[in-house]
Amino acid sequence: MNLEKILAISGKPGLYVLKVQTRTGFVAESLLDGKKITVNLKSNVSLLSEISIYTYEGEKPLTEVMQRIAVKENKGQAISHKEDNAKLAAYFKEILPEYDEERVYPSDIKKVLNWYNMLQSKGMVTDEAPAATSTSEEIAVEEPVKKAPAKKAKAKKEE
Repeated sequence: MNLEKILAISGKPGLYVLKVQTRTGFVAESLLDGKKITVNLKSNVSLLSEISIYTYEGEKPLTEVMQRIAVKENKGQAISHKEDNAKLAAYFKEILPEYDEERVYPSDIKKVLNWYNMLQSKGMVTDEAPAATSTSEEIAVEEPVKKAPAKKAKAKKEE
């Protein structure tokens, strides 16, 4: 399961796929309705590939947690995120027995299950290995690097 270009945008429902990076932000496409939106750099955006779940031993990447759900459900739908908190906690305990019950809230479990079910309904739950996590950072870093030499080149021509 590759979560590299899957985004959660604060204040917006559902998940989004990163399509194109622009100078002032990026364009993302909703997994819910397929509509494209522009998101500026000031928005609170989380890459699913960068999210981890607290465990007693440290942190588990969300990709690994979702793979465990996929294995348990044989790549089918997980239980609904609308179930009561006790049932959700029991289900999550089956998936990730070592999760830190004091630091992982019911709302976190609901998000994970909702995201998993959304990705599964779109056929994105696969055996595909996740790509390197630095890909999204490289995109953000490469653009300014390309612009800096261009500005210096223009300055030399003017002199």
